[in-house]
Amino acid sequence: MTAENLITSTEDQLRELAVSLTDVRDGECLLCYVYRMLELGCSGLRWAGRYRDIRAPRATGLERRLGTMGGFCDCEIFMNAYEPIAAVCTPPPPPPTAIVTRWPSRSGPSSCRRAAGRAAGRPSPVRCGCAARGGSR
Repeated sequence: MTAENLITSTEDQLRELAVSLTDVRDGECLLCYVYRMLELGCSGLRWAGRYRDIRAPRATGLERRLGTMGGFCDCEIFMNAYEPIAAVCTPPPPPPTAIVTRWPSRSGPSSCRRAAGRAAGRPSPVRCGCAARGGSR
């Protein structure tokens, strides 16, 4: 194997690994995905935007809606807009079998019952069908 082939092979493996680490899992809601991706860092609404681009490309108001709740970057979604519920907010292992789900609504991304909204300073439950966390719709 030549050095050029080794480099090309290594780069291909790294690309595949990056995709597998950052891909949206079946049944994973916006908040579950962003929470899991924060382990890789925060740089604006990068992860929320990636989720939207993959799952709901027509949800063009996502950044504006998150911003009105104080979520101007991925980490601020959890500092200002939603609070992870500690009992269920640990990144799950990938599901053993593919879970077939559909987008919960046409209005765009939703969240699961693992997070409580912080509207007007009072937490209120926010629900979705996040099958990756055992939720149901």
